[in-house]
Amino acid sequence: MADQIPLYPVRSAAAAGHKRAAYYSAAGPGPGADRRGRYQLEDESAHLDEMPLMMSEEGFENDESDYHTLPRARIERRKSGLEWFVCGGWKFLCSSCCDWLINICHRKKELKARTVWLGCPEKSEEKHPRNSIKNQKYNVFTFIPGVLYEQFKFFLNLYFLVVSCSQFVPALKIGYLYTYWAPLGFVLAVTITREAIDEFRRFQRDKEVNSQLYSKLTVRGKVQVKSSDIQVGDLIIVEKNQRIPSDMVFLRTSEKAGSCFIRTDQLDGETDWKLKVAVSCTQRLPALGDLFSIRAYVYAQKPQLDIHSFEGTFTREDSDPPIHESLSIENTLWASTIVASGTVIGVVIYTGKETRSVMNTSNPKNKIGLLDLELNQLTKALFLALVVLSVVMVTLQGFAGPWYRNLFRFLLLFSYIIPISLRVNLDMGKAAYGWMIMKDENIPGTVVRTSTIPEELGRLVYLLTDKTGTLTQNEMTFRRLHLGTVSYGADTMDEIQTHVLSSYAQVHPQTGGNNPSSTPPRRAQSSTPKVRKSVSSRVHEAVKAIALCHNVTPVYESQAGVTGETESAEADQDFSDENRTYQASSPDEVALVRWTESVGLTLVSRDLTSMQLKTPGGQVLTYCILQVFPFTSESKRMGIIVRDESTAEITFYMKGADVAMSSIVQYNDWLEEECGNMAREGLRTLVVAKKALTEEQYQDFESRYSQAKLSIHDRVLKVAAVVESLERELELLCLTGVEDQLQADVRPTLEMLRNAGIKIWMLTGDKLETATCIAKSSHLVSRTQDIHIFRPVTSRGEAHLELNAFRRKHDCALVISGDSLEVCLKYYEHELVELACQCPAVVCCRCSPTQKAHIVTLLRQHTGRRTCAIGDGGNDVSMIQAADCGIGIEGKEGKQASLAADFSITQFRHVGRLLMVHGRNSYKRSAALGQFVMHRGLIISTMQAVFSSVFYFASVPLYQGFLMVGYATIYTMFPVFSLVLDQDVKPEMAILYPELYKDLTKGRSLSFKTFLIWVLISIYQGGILMFGALVLFEAEFVHVVAISFTALVLTELLMVALTIRTWHWLMVVAEFLSLGCYVASLAFLNEYFGIGRVSFGAFLDVAFITTVPFLWKVSAITVVSCLPLYVLKYLKRKLSPPSYSKLSS
Repeated sequence: MADQIPLYPVRSAAAAGHKRAAYYSAAGPGPGADRRGRYQLEDESAHLDEMPLMMSEEGFENDESDYHTLPRARIERRKSGLEWFVCGGWKFLCSSCCDWLINICHRKKELKARTVWLGCPEKSEEKHPRNSIKNQKYNVFTFIPGVLYEQFKFFLNLYFLVVSCSQFVPALKIGYLYTYWAPLGFVLAVTITREAIDEFRRFQRDKEVNSQLYSKLTVRGKVQVKSSDIQVGDLIIVEKNQRIPSDMVFLRTSEKAGSCFIRTDQLDGETDWKLKVAVSCTQRLPALGDLFSIRAYVYAQKPQLDIHSFEGTFTREDSDPPIHESLSIENTLWASTIVASGTVIGVVIYTGKETRSVMNTSNPKNKIGLLDLELNQLTKALFLALVVLSVVMVTLQGFAGPWYRNLFRFLLLFSYIIPISLRVNLDMGKAAYGWMIMKDENIPGTVVRTSTIPEELGRLVYLLTDKTGTLTQNEMTFRRLHLGTVSYGADTMDEIQTHVLSSYAQVHPQTGGNNPSSTPPRRAQSSTPKVRKSVSSRVHEAVKAIALCHNVTPVYESQAGVTGETESAEADQDFSDENRTYQASSPDEVALVRWTESVGLTLVSRDLTSMQLKTPGGQVLTYCILQVFPFTSESKRMGIIVRDESTAEITFYMKGADVAMSSIVQYNDWLEEECGNMAREGLRTLVVAKKALTEEQYQDFESRYSQAKLSIHDRVLKVAAVVESLERELELLCLTGVEDQLQADVRPTLEMLRNAGIKIWMLTGDKLETATCIAKSSHLVSRTQDIHIFRPVTSRGEAHLELNAFRRKHDCALVISGDSLEVCLKYYEHELVELACQCPAVVCCRCSPTQKAHIVTLLRQHTGRRTCAIGDGGNDVSMIQAADCGIGIEGKEGKQASLAADFSITQFRHVGRLLMVHGRNSYKRSAALGQFVMHRGLIISTMQAVFSSVFYFASVPLYQGFLMVGYATIYTMFPVFSLVLDQDVKPEMAILYPELYKDLTKGRSLSFKTFLIWVLISIYQGGILMFGALVLFEAEFVHVVAISFTALVLTELLMVALTIRTWHWLMVVAEFLSLGCYVASLAFLNEYFGIGRVSFGAFLDVAFITTVPFLWKVSAITVVSCLPLYVLKYLKRKLSPPSYSKLSS
């Protein structure tokens, strides 16, 4: 049974399958692709029915398998053809057709493995993409159509386009053309200009990168080529501190050791340098030009997403026998990384779209704010009302005459129900909010790059943040050394210095400048632990172990002008401290070596076979490196075997995480407790131990080790077993604590965001231990919370059991690694996201850039809530672009993230103010502004409807062209727009009480409820104004236009005053300015104040306006339309005040 059922959880299984299939095909030839085949085999054999994945606790008791219900669910879902078509089948058909068309027009080239001949691009069998970077959304031809499509896909704008075009038909013409086309033209002009400027900036940035010059090696020597002209097969020379232009295989370097360092921060976000090794066959060639005298090629796998792996071979054909070398990740130089030492020469294997860095960035999409989508829904509702109203009018006419023409005329007459000025006002409002954010002195250096979504900042529920450089400064400092009986902190480091000095001073007279450990008594002590060592000797042993056990290389920046080879040769003699910098694959190691330097033991040089230390007295000790066992995430430790040149003593040093080391070192009673104490302080701990080896022991180990390394089957296991034979009963030397300093005010900021109801997820490429440690020290996970570390899973069954284990936990933070996440998402996407969303905090470690973006997309799809991503490196760009709102930090890792983001800030702590103050204000103001503009259109349409019904349903406009345009612009625009200065809570209050932010995420400021209230107000006011004018002016009926329009303008001004919560002096100016404009224009526009086209010869006489009856009647109508609303507002504030008013009072 189990074999026939596709094992997807019950929720629409087909949908899940589609989604997964789509995800993996989109991921391309990534890690998922080859994994798929592997899992299929497991699936067929896996009888997973026995272990159901429960959706609730009760399920465990009842033992209901989620698979038993599967066939039934399938049968229920089959619908008849017509029913299927109506229930969403048409959508499916349309999307399938569109996908098919897109595929035909834009066939994706299949990616293939390739053979690349050194220096012969012309030999490549197929065409490869150009090596140019392109971040633009449009080109010359697609710009205008693209921008217009983005505008007219909004219902509001499309509606106006249709209405404006209808005015070219004489029978439908109402008023003047400019009353329709001027506002529409203005909106489009503003949008096109803004897009054009953004596009031009992108073009300039791309051009700058594409036109960087590089040296290309040819048979005739070096030539300069632009980055965009580099082809597969070219030999490119990259100087120190230059960006690598495309993916290359590393052939030679100017460094003696045959290796170089590169900085990968723009690719994977890690700021530590990576060591890369040149292909030994080409590194051994005597001169550069010899690269052309050999016949060699590189075979490279097809381009793929994974930046941490590479498989290939290097073959030299013209030697006897042919030389084959296997290539791995350490022989590659990926594009967008930077050479940190020496000069490198590489052969280009992937260019342009096929480079790892481009494959890991997603295309930027146009972001549309939630508020815009909500307003779009409301305009559809208004359109429905408009059609209903027009049909009612025509019906009341009795469908007399050409009724369809009358219907269209009514549609045009009432078209003010949907105001065109809505988009203009909102776009200008957004620009104003952007300007306010950039001018805020409390968050200096903030830049708004996407001006269309400032309101999103007020609606966020999930904040996904990077760790390195975003929450932390990525600067390690040594904080604590613990020897079991004595602990040294920051204030007692000088004691360590004294101990080190005395240890080396004692031995000088005896050994004549040899190494201290050569003294016979000390050696005897180390072999018989029963004799207690002095504190001084224990400190010295610990410091020496820390100074030797690492993979740090000192680099000297002294002779900048000299080429790399002579530079390192001279560096051997020049040990001056100010020129030295340390390089390693982990900043923790650099911190440890810097610390040993500060207490007197300095690492002065290192190559592949030896390293030298300088003592406080100035003598140099040389150690021969016999073996290095590098750190891996499985072993969680690193080891090194060194021989002291002066005494020929062999020592095996090892350091690693406490979990890995506690079983290896001799029994002790303090290690576990102290590790716990340091971790609670937020320190990263390392346990250091050693073991003295005799020459025979080492020779025996070495022969077994090299034998294991040559084995073909299970090589990794055999090597690990040999190394483990050494790792027994090590002598525990010390425990170190290193702190990764957090950015300023990270803790209070995260605390504030948590109180505001925002769930924070940390997505990092870093190790699990480090991520957990930072999560605790930054208070991302509060002290009282448990942390559930998701065990590594590789198969469906393991994922199943682990998810069930996690489901039983309540209110605990989740820590999961990228690999386990990938497996869980493949089989249990819905369940995993559902569980993770209930956690107070989630930490994903070892995430690739594409995984980060995928997590953001999943959150948006599953929860439907607004997400915000924040990061500072090139590896965060995909995540920033995938989120509803992306924030980039200008950090040490360059500006790539801040340029791709919607908002760019300089420090993490600015996020608090950006969301609590500016996000709140932007959302509240836009909601008020949008609804007020709609109210302004509704009220005049109500008056038109009353007027038409009184005049036997005639489709005649109440107000003439200029009055309508003036009403929406000069008479009411300034006061209405001044709502963008309104605020309900002072900024200090919003920051002091972040709980106020929770209300915003519910979206209550703009909803169908608030919208309906405004509609009712508009109908009430429109009715009062029109009926009032008709009732009070029986005698002077010809003046009805003048009176109703004056009352209308006054009502609008008073309504603005009613809506405002905090007055600003510009608001007062706007109110009086508008009133002044109206009064002034009464004198000039008298011919407009008649009724209809024919004004019955009754032009507005100034004499009538100045009479007392006119003034008191207008005042009476205005008071009746506004006073009840003021009373209601007052009562509402008294009886059920909003949460913020309780604080501000």
